[in-house]
Amino acid sequence: MSNDSKNRENIKSCIILCGGQSRRMGRDKGSMIIQDKPMIKHILSTLNHQIDEAVIVLNDKTRIAKYSEFIDPQEYEYPIIFCEDRIKNKGPMPGIMTGLSNIKGKYALVLPCDSPYVSKNYIQTIFSEIDECYQAIVPYHDDENKLKTSEPLHSIYNKDIIPEIEKLVKNDVLHIKGLIEKINTKFVLIDNKKIEKKEFRNLNRPEDI
Repeated sequence: MSNDSKNRENIKSCIILCGGQSRRMGRDKGSMIIQDKPMIKHILSTLNHQIDEAVIVLNDKTRIAKYSEFIDPQEYEYPIIFCEDRIKNKGPMPGIMTGLSNIKGKYALVLPCDSPYVSKNYIQTIFSEIDECYQAIVPYHDDENKLKTSEPLHSIYNKDIIPEIEKLVKNDVLHIKGLIEKINTKFVLIDNKKIEKKEFRNLNRPEDI
């Protein structure tokens, strides 16, 4: 293995998805003020000293400009880049594809912008589960049905699944669990010990805040 390949293996990347239309919330979620700062900044702060790079995927240049106004990359211990979603209004799967296309590493943790309760412990734990035999590391709630109770938007994906995503999106198969079924996935139990259920709480509606 070349030194470049070894370096790529060691890079911890994170993709934060902010391309949703926020229909239930009625406004852009990532920029909403939660406890005195935009929701996405809670996630960015938690990622300090945990990752080597972050890719924030937004749905258009207008939203990129908006986020660039209140996110100062110098506040964080890792570089941040903003990317425009390659395919608009098709759900999170194209956003994952866009993010993976822009990471320097081989694997990336995907997080939604509306999950401010993710902890440093979770980030450390899920990255520790990376195994080169698998293309995805996916937490789940129930042994009876791993796929159905999985959390694909708090998971790690290998960059080499980009062609599989492209194929699914081309055929208008947009459910991420359909992707997880097709790739080599390692499932990790959410046991309230090693991984806590509260990590996956997100804010979808005004009453959730």
